[in-house]
Amino acid sequence: MDITFIITLFIIGFFGSFISGMIGIGGSVINYPMLLYIPPLVGTMALTAHEVSGIGAIQVFFATIGGVWAYRKSGFLHKSLIIYMGSSILIGSLIGSYLSHLMSEKGMNFIYGILALIAVVLMFIPKKGLDDVEGETVTFNKWLASFLAFVIGGVAGVLGAGGAFVLVPIMLVVLKIPTRITIASSLAITFISSIGATIGKITTGQVLFLPALILIIASLLAAPLGAKVGQKVNTKILQWILALLILATAIKIWIGLL
Repeated sequence: MDITFIITLFIIGFFGSFISGMIGIGGSVINYPMLLYIPPLVGTMALTAHEVSGIGAIQVFFATIGGVWAYRKSGFLHKSLIIYMGSSILIGSLIGSYLSHLMSEKGMNFIYGILALIAVVLMFIPKKGLDDVEGETVTFNKWLASFLAFVIGGVAGVLGAGGAFVLVPIMLVVLKIPTRITIASSLAITFISSIGATIGKITTGQVLFLPALILIIASLLAAPLGAKVGQKVNTKILQWILALLILATAIKIWIGLL
């Protein structure tokens, strides 16, 4: 690896992890297309979709650690939600990540494009009654939450993603979880998901450890900063940032598939 490649990876990792901490995602929705397309544009080593997914799995693991740590005293981490969805998404991500080595690169990009479009649609559905009210009791359908988490974990595990870029809009729109509780709890659920994804990617030989280390360092620096900013920003702004980022990356991936 040359110095340009190292610097490029660090910048990608820092930017993606800052956004992940700010809006409650693991960063793969941003990092996956950037890692595929940016290194060749600056004349450095190109990464395959399998290598990107392997690097991404480890990066998400460490990015979400930083984000959850920053939210530990916020009061927005919902334990029951995390237990039900976290256990299901762990199983799904382990299965998806392990089977991903059997897929083609085009197939992996197709899955990313489908997930991104679903997330965009969900984010733009009008939502009512989702503002956070201090001291409110959060209720949700436990069976539905567990099932959705398992499915998200399975398809996100293929990409080495934690699944938060689909998890967040589903928690907001389908499960009707208040915004800040969604953002904080999704980081914890995504962290659990990334454990399964990381195990599957390592056991199938899809991880380049040195590039992953660079992204880990960037994640540990940027994710806590993003989480602190996210606690101070208007929740409507956070939702729009997430929707626009997902839309932009979905368009780029689908252009590449055509």
